[in-house]
Amino acid sequence: MAGGKMKKEKGKSQQSTPYQGGISFHKSKGQHILKNPLLVDAIVQKSGIKSTDVILEIGPGTGNLTKKLLEAGKKVIAVEIDPRMVLELQRRFQGTPYSSRLTVIQGDVLRTELPYFDICVANIPYQISSPLTFKLLSHQPAFRCSIIMFQREFAMRLVAQPGDKLYCRLTVNTQLHARIFHLLKVGRNNFRPPPKVDSSVVRIEPRKPRIEVKQKEWDGFLRICFNRKNKTLGSIFRQKNVISLLEKNYKTVQALKLSQEGPLEETDTKVDFSSFGDDQGMDVDDDGMDDDEMEVEDGGIDEVQSEFKDKVLSVLKEGDFEEKRSSKLSLQEFLYLLSLFNKAGIHFS
Repeated sequence: MAGGKMKKEKGKSQQSTPYQGGISFHKSKGQHILKNPLLVDAIVQKSGIKSTDVILEIGPGTGNLTKKLLEAGKKVIAVEIDPRMVLELQRRFQGTPYSSRLTVIQGDVLRTELPYFDICVANIPYQISSPLTFKLLSHQPAFRCSIIMFQREFAMRLVAQPGDKLYCRLTVNTQLHARIFHLLKVGRNNFRPPPKVDSSVVRIEPRKPRIEVKQKEWDGFLRICFNRKNKTLGSIFRQKNVISLLEKNYKTVQALKLSQEGPLEETDTKVDFSSFGDDQGMDVDDDGMDDDEMEVEDGGIDEVQSEFKDKVLSVLKEGDFEEKRSSKLSLQEFLYLLSLFNKAGIHFS
């Protein structure tokens, strides 16, 4: 159960499953309650919760996991969008020793300003997986870790390594800012009502210290690299639209430098993670374009563009990247290649 977005219902065809206490759960809203107590215990155990921890729970539902979190930590802050579930939580813990250590926030977690917390535990609607992940990674001060239940394929994208089939832009963007570990496989029958897919629990640990990059520069760079992740970088950076974009940026930067007495100042140093969450959930890298249409031909172009193409390709040759593929590059290699481009005055924003 989760505190994410609830989609509008269409007519009376809304799928729901009654709960033993009279509450109906709606699949279209991502409401799938963990019913296996052994699985709940395993999640809490693997979370490594300390008795002094403030725990953020996203999507507490009827409170099955909430109770275990209250037993393990100092305080639980639960974010829940469904007012019926909020009322159920308040009823369940009212008059118990836990009531003073539970704070329930009713609202959409993606639009809620999150308070301080040490650790996050969440069973979320899968449609908010990507934006929620990057919202958490942008949270300050940085938390110790997050233990989150994702759709299995999404989870496998987060933990993928170079060369894996599911390795993608989402993988690199997430691993830039966190270390991610797969903890548990969770079958669909552990939920009421059961979802159509299996799930996985992952542990996300923000990197300390952070790896600082320029947001627009990094995002623009990865978008080009992963547009065709299985093509060689030499092929990708020969594309006419890529050369045109980079040359335009190059001329802009050079003009700005000439208009200033000193070097261009680097003002945008930190990443706005919210920009990464919009389209990276379960997207497929686009390999469908015609290479012949996209590449710069050897003849029929002006001399300036030809020279600039040589400049771009010389960067790839310098780092021995021309025959390499994005699908097999490590995070460190992406960072190194971007630094080589920037050193040559080539920028992606």
